[in-house]
Amino acid sequence: MYHRYKLQANPAPEIAPFPNHNRVKVKKHGLAMHLLKELIRYRGKREVALSRPCVYGVFSGPLGGFAPKGHSCVGCLRCTIEYPEMVQVYPNPEYQRLGDLYFTPEHVDTICYEARTGRIPVKGAGYRGPFGGEGWDGMWTDMSEIVRPTRDGIHGREFISTAVDIGQKPPFLTFDKQGVATGESVRTFSIPIPVLFDVPPPSVLSPKFLRIVMGAAQEAKTLLVLPVGVLNRFALQGQQIVALVSREDVDALTELCFTPPMVELDGWSDALFREIRTRFPESMICLRHELVSREELLKHYDVGIRVFHLVANYHGVGRDGRFVLDLIREAHGAFVDAGCRDEVTLLGSGGIIAAEHVAKAIVCGLDAVALDTPLLVALQAQLLGECLDSEGSRFRLPRRLTVSWGLQRIENLLASWRDQLLEVLGAMGLRDVRRLRGEIGRAMLQNDLEREAFSGIEGYDQ
Repeated sequence: MYHRYKLQANPAPEIAPFPNHNRVKVKKHGLAMHLLKELIRYRGKREVALSRPCVYGVFSGPLGGFAPKGHSCVGCLRCTIEYPEMVQVYPNPEYQRLGDLYFTPEHVDTICYEARTGRIPVKGAGYRGPFGGEGWDGMWTDMSEIVRPTRDGIHGREFISTAVDIGQKPPFLTFDKQGVATGESVRTFSIPIPVLFDVPPPSVLSPKFLRIVMGAAQEAKTLLVLPVGVLNRFALQGQQIVALVSREDVDALTELCFTPPMVELDGWSDALFREIRTRFPESMICLRHELVSREELLKHYDVGIRVFHLVANYHGVGRDGRFVLDLIREAHGAFVDAGCRDEVTLLGSGGIIAAEHVAKAIVCGLDAVALDTPLLVALQAQLLGECLDSEGSRFRLPRRLTVSWGLQRIENLLASWRDQLLEVLGAMGLRDVRRLRGEIGRAMLQNDLEREAFSGIEGYDQ
């Protein structure tokens, strides 16, 4: 029986304290004198003298301004403008310390809201940030060519597919005289959302955390990448698991008690490639590697690799210092120029920390993305220092972490991100996320636009 894919979002409040955006400081002596003057001025009318100046209820507690509710402050500064001698609003230093230089406090706050509610974050006062910048902020999605973007996948009036295919897709099929397919065959499997879970850092590995991410992957019907050593150590198995294998893990392969749907090679090895093909003939083989030259990508394609997992560090920077956006476009372009892009699957991870980054990464050429740090932030993990990669970075999960709470938080995050992807597809008039892959005409790049507008003008240096 057919069931439309849906992620069930339910409230999942934070289990660890989350700092307020602002700190509201009130001079209590000045407030007491002000209230006394107001009572005298309005002849004892308490409802007038004790009226609250904040429409967001910061001063609406039992003690009013003597105990302001900082969590309700949105930073409109009305109180400071009206009573500058009595009220001041400051940025909260604890909030400013969230995340790191790339995973900014604003990103942490947005993901915590999405994980808490499962809803799309909407700013009632409009967007207040810059309209361009570095990295993903230098790319905008373009919906201006669509005259009637009437498709609405969020509310179910018209279905928009977010399913993607992973695997080997030959350009054409050949048959013998008996009608039996010969040559390279189609070997793919589908996941209903273009999001996988990437390898978690060693600092958070625990039975409880693994139960959360495995359960979330099973609920979302997606895949989770785990090293084969972790699978053996914790006796894990399941069809949502992708086994990550390196050159040192050849002996550990014999201990696997199940056949994973896909095996990732952590770096190229001819011997390891042959061993996996022999031991797991039914499993898809994926090459996990930092982006290399176009020639090396095509060389791996020639030996039989059809699924590539391109990785950058947690800040989205590749080995050569370029941002992941440019790396994805180069890999996608290499296969397009070779005339074999439709035959391969491109996965990518690193630097994808917002819902908009998923759509932008697919526009640049990925088939699906693999999430790393957003899953940890959704579980209220603290980033200890600058988190650049899985080996040297440290994260601290909350002590009161429970499996049921963690499952709901990740499911809420995925529900919110999928809804935002549906919004992008609906605005572009697309009914299938696979149509978005590599559709660079749907994007505007800040550098290109500035070059077109200002090149040749004295003072412009690109």
